[in-house]
Amino acid sequence: MTMEGINETQIPAPLTMNWKFQEHALPALIYYSIILPIGLLVNVTALWVFSCTTKKRTTVTVYMMNVALLDLVFLLFVPFFITYYAKQFWPFGDIFCRILGAVAVFYPSVTLWLLAFISADRYMAIVQPKHIKELKNISKAMTACFGIWIMTLVTTTPLLFVSDDPDKKLNFTTCYKIFDIVHFKKNNLLNFARLIFFFLIPLLIMIVCYSVIIYSLVSGRTSRLKPKAKKKSIRIIVTLVVQVLVCFVPFHVCFLVLITQDEQERFVQWGVVSTFLMYLSTCLDVILYYIVSKQFQARVLSVILYRNYLRSVRRKSARNGSIRSLSGINSEIV
Repeated sequence: MTMEGINETQIPAPLTMNWKFQEHALPALIYYSIILPIGLLVNVTALWVFSCTTKKRTTVTVYMMNVALLDLVFLLFVPFFITYYAKQFWPFGDIFCRILGAVAVFYPSVTLWLLAFISADRYMAIVQPKHIKELKNISKAMTACFGIWIMTLVTTTPLLFVSDDPDKKLNFTTCYKIFDIVHFKKNNLLNFARLIFFFLIPLLIMIVCYSVIIYSLVSGRTSRLKPKAKKKSIRIIVTLVVQVLVCFVPFHVCFLVLITQDEQERFVQWGVVSTFLMYLSTCLDVILYYIVSKQFQARVLSVILYRNYLRSVRRKSARNGSIRSLSGINSEIV
């Protein structure tokens, strides 16, 4: 029996969601198939650069490593989404479906705090240069990152044990965990606490830090800062603001609506789009990596323009009358 000619209001909620799922299955399949290779390439390169080729580590380097690692962990679940949308049913069982729901909340929570840490780091570097030594205290940065990972893990673990699971009605052939999370409304206090601590507070930190930074740059209070450093700071601010507004604000607004509304099937399309945008963050991080790290810039050049770069180095070597070995050239690229 087909759905054609049937009023959507006459269809049970689970079947309505399954119907809408089929409508966006092909765009989702294409989207995730593009996001996965790009995100893996960007973040594997970033993690390798920040962990292996960066000689002088700073607090921002530690934050960048955590962002890249978090993106990679998040991307490991994308193949399951691709399989899901290709088969148009969920073959991986209930437990793994619950894990995906927890990950969908875990990822933006940790990411926003990491971006807040980077914002505070930039504030210290530009507005409070007298505390410049703190920017080299990587032990504090590692402690902060470890703490936010553990705290987020503890608060998202209860999502694995939601007893009232609507997927049971369809024998786990679907996995709408962003919507099933609302069944955790029996303890909505934790949901609102999560929104406040993992969204509003880091967002507020970013707004305050960037407002003060922009004011200091415009008013000339950062006269000791070189023009290049000022431009770099502005690019970082713009990148992070755009990323937060595009990738994370829609998801959290959707989450807020879902936990306060009863007719969740009305927001299926919004939930899908906001989830798409959240995954886009794993690719947009390349802009932040490129701005922050000269080593990452060099590695991007070595990957994209490898042959041209080698030729230019060889020409310079020939002009100087010296012949460099291939190992010497590679070390210069790094």
